[in-house]
Amino acid sequence: MQTDFINQIESTPKLKTKKCQIISFFLKIFFQFTSYIIGLSVWYIYDYFVGIGIFLLSFLIMGIIKSKMRNAVIPKTQQEYNYNDKAIADWYTARELCIELP
Repeated sequence: MQTDFINQIESTPKLKTKKCQIISFFLKIFFQFTSYIIGLSVWYIYDYFVGIGIFLLSFLIMGIIKSKMRNAVIPKTQQEYNYNDKAIADWYTARELCIELP
């Protein structure tokens, strides 16, 4: 008798309040555009070689930040699935910033 079974994955939380939705939206925007903004601003201030280097460095740092946030809030059984920036922002907002009681 085989007792191996696959657990159902927990869906991405739905944010109910407007405040939580706004926080999640700004987190998503932060994840998506911070590397570009930092790279372009350094390129404008200094040089394009420095701008490209800082862009790559900020891209790496943003990836580390996203993975730390993802691993902190997504259940351990679901961490092998891929999540986009919006899903990570929704999970983090629902679990850490806007803890809503049922």
